[in-house]
Amino acid sequence: MRKYSLDKSKIKVLLLEGIHENARQYFIENGYTDIECYKEALSPNELEKKLEHTHIIGIRSRTELRHDLFLRTPKLFAIGCFSIGTNQVDLQDAKMYGIPVFNAPFSNTRSVAELVIAECIMLMRDIPEKSTLAHNHIWMKSVKHSVEVRGKVLGIIGYGHIGSQVSILAEAFGMEVYYYDIEKKLSLGNAKPVATLKDLLGIADTVTVHVPSTDLTRNMISVDEVAGMKKGACLINASRGDVVDYSAVAAGLKSNHLSGVAADVFPREPASNDEPFLNELQGLPNVILTPHIGGSTLEAQANIGLEVSEKLVKYSDTGSTIGAVNFPEISLQSHKTKQRFLHIHRNIPGVLREVNNQFSSKGINISAEFLQTDSDIGYVIIETDSELNGTILSDLKNIPHTIRTRILY
Repeated sequence: MRKYSLDKSKIKVLLLEGIHENARQYFIENGYTDIECYKEALSPNELEKKLEHTHIIGIRSRTELRHDLFLRTPKLFAIGCFSIGTNQVDLQDAKMYGIPVFNAPFSNTRSVAELVIAECIMLMRDIPEKSTLAHNHIWMKSVKHSVEVRGKVLGIIGYGHIGSQVSILAEAFGMEVYYYDIEKKLSLGNAKPVATLKDLLGIADTVTVHVPSTDLTRNMISVDEVAGMKKGACLINASRGDVVDYSAVAAGLKSNHLSGVAADVFPREPASNDEPFLNELQGLPNVILTPHIGGSTLEAQANIGLEVSEKLVKYSDTGSTIGAVNFPEISLQSHKTKQRFLHIHRNIPGVLREVNNQFSSKGINISAEFLQTDSDIGYVIIETDSELNGTILSDLKNIPHTIRTRILY
């Protein structure tokens, strides 16, 4: 049996926010036994206390991992975001503390796409308002504001994994699809790109947003953009809450410029189901509000649980950073006859030379070395033929500009 720098039974894994059971099961199948699971997010104080002894953490969207936490969590060496988005983590700060962050960019694509298409149909049939009236004993049988989606134009903002899947499903319903993306993308089916956001907004009967939260996208749909949409158009946001200015959207609904809105994400979301939820769209007709459930299907959560846990285990076992969103990527298979070290350091000239000197000065032969860098850090994995004790770690840690070092096995 191979010896690890830290026995797997002593590597503490913390899984929060009801991450699917198959994530815990995958850790167990791979020899990890100290796993703690919670159905909800923890309070800031509880989280900090838990992280003092945690090596690997798995979160969803409600838990935030910020700079000040990394200062007080020296044992933490990997973060798994069991979601598409990673804006709940300070990625740059995590990197500079030697902590790769992994996510699941594909696993809930279908779930979100299906919800968007369903909402598009519901909004264009005016179902939310008719349903509310029926619940209030009012029989409103009317064709007013009720149209088929076939032949209508769907405008997609952001033609990535989810946007392109929405495109395929929309075409199956007979919709014309146009999309806007800041990067050139390969069109699927008969989807057509447009040059500007303004062009897209002016032709779409329904607009759906699928972009990450960045400085560029924050409030990208606001007063001017709502005014630029076709009169009677619908808007769907299942991406990030801060990309849409909901005050402007509410005003567009009240003036009857927009005929319907569906929102699954919001700038301010409750940390738990026990907290109240407030938003400018509440109480308005033909509005669908859902509690950030775009990817919350059994299939998606099972896929996410497996995808992210696989990446975390592979990093912990072999040092592989494939799939990390904030780290240089290295992919390696295990070599049972070797001893493997990892060293993470600031990308400063001379550091790698000092790392190699620590081995050569002790007469240790390096059988393989793998290095990847970005503008901030260098990540090197070293394999030796020798069976070394832990004293080499002290020497590696004392090299100037070292961020983190570990014996993998």
